[in-house]
Amino acid sequence: MATPEIIRTDRAPAPVGPYNQAVIASGRTLYASGQIAIDPATNQLVHSGDVAKQTEQVMHNLAAVLEAAGATFAHVVKTTIFLKNMDDFATVNGIYAQFFDEATAPARATVEVARLPKDVLVEIDCIAAID
Repeated sequence: MATPEIIRTDRAPAPVGPYNQAVIASGRTLYASGQIAIDPATNQLVHSGDVAKQTEQVMHNLAAVLEAAGATFAHVVKTTIFLKNMDDFATVNGIYAQFFDEATAPARATVEVARLPKDVLVEIDCIAAID
């Protein structure tokens, strides 16, 4: 078994614990850690009460992690969306949809959770198949 390749970029928030932004396993599968609405330039939470703005930042953070691994959203095969409040689903879904072609969008799960890191409103992770 090949040693997993660690992916890190300063264009997404740095990990705050014993994990990495992403790991490539078996040379083709990228597992990206959940991203929250942290601005990597300031390391501060953005738009604490605005789920739309938080979702935009999360997607930009995911894009940066994917890019660091040589991938794009077109490579994503699975996402998980964690919401503080399922009532925000339509708003989050509308922003999320801007990053994927509906015809080739990945599989997805969306769940409401009791609490997220830094009390954010949304967190998204993904798995990508890279070339």
